[in-house]
Amino acid sequence: MGEPTIEDYYVEDRTFPPSEQFTAAAALSDTSHHEEAAADYEAFWARQARELLTWDEDFHTTLEWDLPFAQWFVGGKLNMSVNCLDRHVEAGLGDRIAYFWEGEPGDTREITYADLLDEVCRFANVLNGLGLERGDRVAIYMPMIPELPVAMLACTRIGVAHSVVFGGFSPDSIVDRCEDAEARLVITADAGYRRGEPSALKVNVDAALESGAPSVEHVVVVNRCDTEVTMVEGRDLWWHDLMAGASSDCPAEPMDSEQLLYLLYTSGTTAKPKGIMHTTGGYLTQVAYTHRTVFDIRADEDVYWCAADIGWVTGHSYIVYGPLANGCTSVMYEGTPDTPLPEFRTGDRSSWPRDRLWDIIERYGVTQLYTAPTAIRTFMKWGTAEPSAHDLSSLRVLGTVGEPINPEAWIWYHTHIGGSSCPIVDTWWQTETGGHMISPLPGVTTTKPGSACQPIPGVFAELVDDAGHPVAQGGGYLTITRPWPSMLRGIWGDPERYTETYWSRFEGRYFAGDGAKLDEDGYLWLLGRVDDVMNVSGHRISTTEVESALVDHPAVAEAAVVGATDDTTGQAIVGYVILGGPMRRRPSWARRSGPTWPPSWDPSRDPRPWSWYPTCPRPGAGRSCAGCCATWPRGETWVTRRLWPTRVWLTRSESGPPSPHRRTEPRKPFTSPGLVQGPAGPQWWSTSMECCPTPRGVSTCWPARPGPGTASLRRQSLTLRSRRGFASWSTWWVAARPSC
Repeated sequence: MGEPTIEDYYVEDRTFPPSEQFTAAAALSDTSHHEEAAADYEAFWARQARELLTWDEDFHTTLEWDLPFAQWFVGGKLNMSVNCLDRHVEAGLGDRIAYFWEGEPGDTREITYADLLDEVCRFANVLNGLGLERGDRVAIYMPMIPELPVAMLACTRIGVAHSVVFGGFSPDSIVDRCEDAEARLVITADAGYRRGEPSALKVNVDAALESGAPSVEHVVVVNRCDTEVTMVEGRDLWWHDLMAGASSDCPAEPMDSEQLLYLLYTSGTTAKPKGIMHTTGGYLTQVAYTHRTVFDIRADEDVYWCAADIGWVTGHSYIVYGPLANGCTSVMYEGTPDTPLPEFRTGDRSSWPRDRLWDIIERYGVTQLYTAPTAIRTFMKWGTAEPSAHDLSSLRVLGTVGEPINPEAWIWYHTHIGGSSCPIVDTWWQTETGGHMISPLPGVTTTKPGSACQPIPGVFAELVDDAGHPVAQGGGYLTITRPWPSMLRGIWGDPERYTETYWSRFEGRYFAGDGAKLDEDGYLWLLGRVDDVMNVSGHRISTTEVESALVDHPAVAEAAVVGATDDTTGQAIVGYVILGGPMRRRPSWARRSGPTWPPSWDPSRDPRPWSWYPTCPRPGAGRSCAGCCATWPRGETWVTRRLWPTRVWLTRSESGPPSPHRRTEPRKPFTSPGLVQGPAGPQWWSTSMECCPTPRGVSTCWPARPGPGTASLRRQSLTLRSRRGFASWSTWWVAARPSC
């Protein structure tokens, strides 16, 4: 059995069992599903697939597994839109509300299952009329309006894979995704409302297509905000014109269980995002099961609200496919929680009420609320006056998603939003997993604030140390040991990258990229990312993407970006920027709240705070040394030296701070003391640098004392680059820290 790899010193011993009243009424109130899955998990998932979904042809094999490639429910045929719409209408539920939709300006729509089916069939015929065929790809770049799920479901009806691009992304992000997927069509809107104003979308699509994506033949535009846009003749088409002449008769085509359903791009540790591939049968089985079980859904009476954006996987799985497959009524909201209805927007924005979420919950009688810890921490800052002014008694279950939730936020959520009576399901999963993997079950699990608790039935997770040995208790790397139905089927166009990214670190295991702690009760505590991908407000953002945007600015010579602990967003983007040219000695950015962003970066994700240094290390692949920069203090004393290119490493000092040695001639080692927070308290480490026989003139920064962190260290090869040359070295850096 391996030893703990990642240290964590937080202890949380409060527990919250489900109430007897809740358990008595819950759809699942015992551990029978866990026991069934443990005995034969393939049979367990086969039963869920047959009970939850409608199949045109039954599958003959539950799982074919050729590590790392899986096929689930082999031989089965079904259609996603039939499972989400047709079967409910045919069962007499056509008048049931599928979505209570509310726009930020206050406009509302009640969309029944029959309405949604009609719209989906008509737009599927539009797609057919534009020449789209089974296997083609379509990019969707839209605000949170009903036409977004309509477009997604219309694609699934005829076997076209969709790739939804988050509406906050830039033209560069759009063109990258369109080119990688070879999209034939882009579906967008003129704009969407955000914080009281139209936020342009069509103009971003125009800019993207001017720079590339030659595969795109048409752009379909929804007129949401009635803003003026340029329509390119022969390419651009209005949604309402196309729909006016479209028939609502569109028979669904049965699809193979492994038919590509969608691509969703997520950050990698290189600048190119990864096109995550999800297929139909296995994905829908797991999202339907987890939506129903984790949220204790009663489809005939609940009003469920996932307050996420469909541009992320949470919206795909738990706004569109899971809820609709279960015949559930959902709320869908376009805007931000701090933008009230127009009649309350008086005076300065800072005086506007920030109770839009609580108002929506009260008006629609929401029973389940699913949101991010970042949002909860923001609500905490706003205080309890506004939620307490609304009737939130309809809520039965609260959920969190996207990042670990700290116990203080968990308790606040439970007390002030849930009235101390709603179970909280803290869910862990990823774009790659498709659906929930680790979560409490509200009628079964005794919860602990801050813990995702245990894997759902049919999912097998295990912590391992650096050598891949299981960790019985303590910190380690989170891995999944068996395939699961909603797992990604690969990275679009790059099967080798799929294997290398997810299956090479630990043999036979899917490595999630997260660290976790296993406590004495077998509960899992997620500790965050261990790679170069930051988790900001539940969004995975590559350090490289931010760095690439920064160095596009003419004033920036080099940039390094790391994620640091932030009370609101979980992680904040911290930028270390090296100015060049005329701005090198007069960093005007430092006198402003932030830089003037290049067009390739979305300003809503501004790095903060800013640090300005003459240079910083960069790794061999050209990426910034996130591990080194993450240990640098902010707002503290620094020592800057001009060095020859060096090899750097850390060695532990048992006798207190070592004496610094001056470098008096090339190729002689010197050391600089550093203070690192270790398991037994502060420990001194020696930072040794040995000069290498490479060109002179390379500058670097080294902190007088590294910031707080644990003594858990990782080895990484680095390369220091400058205009005059480069050199490689190795270093040990702090891999996990309770704070930055």
